[in-house]
Amino acid sequence: MTGPTEKPVVKLIDTNGNAYAIIGHVKKALIDAGADKEYVFKYQDEAMAGDYNNLLCVTMDYVHVT
Repeated sequence: MTGPTEKPVVKLIDTNGNAYAIIGHVKKALIDAGADKEYVFKYQDEAMAGDYNNLLCVTMDYVHVT
């Protein structure tokens, strides 16, 4: 499993609170930053393992949110 060398920056303002849009933006940013599929799937599994607050906390662990 290979993660990005640096946390990518993701702008979540345009997602309007849509959980699937947030996950999509983060997955794209992780892939663009060099993460492999296994790392991206790990993010997705952790993000979807709880409620909306869990999604936001996990997202902030994986990327810099603006």
